[in-house]
Amino acid sequence: MKKATYQIIVNGEEKCYPAGTLFSELAREYQPQYEDDIVLVMFNNRLKELHKSLKADGELTFVTTRDRAGRKAYRRSVTFLMQRAVHNLAEEDGKTVSVRVEHSISQGYYCELTGETLDESYISRLKSEMQKLVEEKILIKKKSISTDEAVALFREFGMRDKERLFAYRRSSKVNIYSIGRYEDYFYGYMAPDTGYLKYFELELYEGGFVLLFPDKDTKTPSQFIPSNKLFHVLKESAEWGEKLDIGTIGALNDAIAQGRIRDVILVSEALMERKIGSMAEEIAAMPGKKFVMIAGPSSSGKTTFSHRLSIQMMALGLKPHPIALDDYYVDRVDTPKHPDGTYNFECLEALDIELFNRDMSALLAGERVELPIYNFRTGKREYKGKYKQLGENDILVLEGIHGLNDKLSYSLPKSSKLKIYISALTQLNIDEHNSLPTTDGRMIRRMVRDARTRNISARETIAMWGSVRKGEEQYIFPFQEEADIMFNSALIYELAVLKQYAEPLLFEIDKNCPEYLEAKRLLKFLDYFLPVPSEDIGKNSILREFIGGSCFGV
Repeated sequence: MKKATYQIIVNGEEKCYPAGTLFSELAREYQPQYEDDIVLVMFNNRLKELHKSLKADGELTFVTTRDRAGRKAYRRSVTFLMQRAVHNLAEEDGKTVSVRVEHSISQGYYCELTGETLDESYISRLKSEMQKLVEEKILIKKKSISTDEAVALFREFGMRDKERLFAYRRSSKVNIYSIGRYEDYFYGYMAPDTGYLKYFELELYEGGFVLLFPDKDTKTPSQFIPSNKLFHVLKESAEWGEKLDIGTIGALNDAIAQGRIRDVILVSEALMERKIGSMAEEIAAMPGKKFVMIAGPSSSGKTTFSHRLSIQMMALGLKPHPIALDDYYVDRVDTPKHPDGTYNFECLEALDIELFNRDMSALLAGERVELPIYNFRTGKREYKGKYKQLGENDILVLEGIHGLNDKLSYSLPKSSKLKIYISALTQLNIDEHNSLPTTDGRMIRRMVRDARTRNISARETIAMWGSVRKGEEQYIFPFQEEADIMFNSALIYELAVLKQYAEPLLFEIDKNCPEYLEAKRLLKFLDYFLPVPSEDIGKNSILREFIGGSCFGV
């Protein structure tokens, strides 16, 4: 028998509400207590949209646009708003116009239009149309339809990418969102109506435009800071996808289902090897470069990349020596700490900068130097006869998170250094309107590697990921545009391989754990992919660093 009222705990206070009370009503009641807009709720450790109603006793917390889940919902909703505005302008002009959301850049999404001339006049009209829709406070409705109905709907709308995506969907139901009569599928939750979506900006950029969102100040759109080098690496990766006719998950699944995946693997690896080879040729053409500095965020494949680059340099007559900057950690007792008392291994001060510069300057001067080896068990540097002396063709390949920061190598002449930024920038999209977050691919890589090599559970990897990301944003991303060369280590097929390793790890996470929500989201995400076995993946592949079997012993 259903109860007439339910007892819920809100912000530590027990309250009673009638059955069927909308979460949006509770959000309005408590909004004055929050600086940032409430867009979702967490009820009994489950995320809920505000149009849902109270159907049980439980504990409720509010999710604002400052929270990770709330920020994602806001960005997703503004993207949908932009699509609806493009659709409205196309109807008004009597044109057929489509928009593709390609990838993240700065604090926004880079988008491209077909069927329309993109200029300042159009951007101004588009922004005005979006603002008009915000003022109208149109409900963002959600309905569940069968997968077969969804495929037919997307075929009717000409959304070929979504049609292909759901052709492989095992779930029998698909959630469709609508703003008025405009409908689409989105991967994740939405804000309740367009009135919530006041903060955005549009900027023309490189033949398309960037849809900008707020960042730390949740009520001010971020200023657009172009990342030209990063953008062109992403564009090159998209061109690699075009060569394989694979730009979305649905297209990758087609290749798997049609038995073409072995060719996809071989061509993907060949393109990457050719890219690494061209880097080695570039280094060989600059004889003054003695230090190749490699940096990138977690799980970018830095170690395998440094080995493969070294092999390509050896083939050109150079003598590379890979060195991990981690060997220059200060002793554990001298390691800086976070405010909560835990060690801060990510900050620059965790390295012995003076010793590093003394050793590197001596090597550059032609001296014979004994280099340290860091013992992570004892937390101390050790010396075990690791001597180096640079000859005419010798090059040090230095790999670590601070490699691009000149404060690390302040004593070395800039002319002696070549900086390489590496990251796993996936070239796949879920479909034409849902980009695939690069950070998800890296987290899944790390999860699989941590479980294999460090006995760290998926729950622990998810729990520490926020701290990892914070360190990247502070110590790595600000320096990425200072790199001389950027390298994308993502392989177009890799998530279909990682799926079979990651899913069992994620299923182990208990439903009552705080990390369960993220595990559930990642499982839903991996469900889009058909699985691919690892037998055809070469022993020198960057993917082997994570799944095992690498010839480099990583």
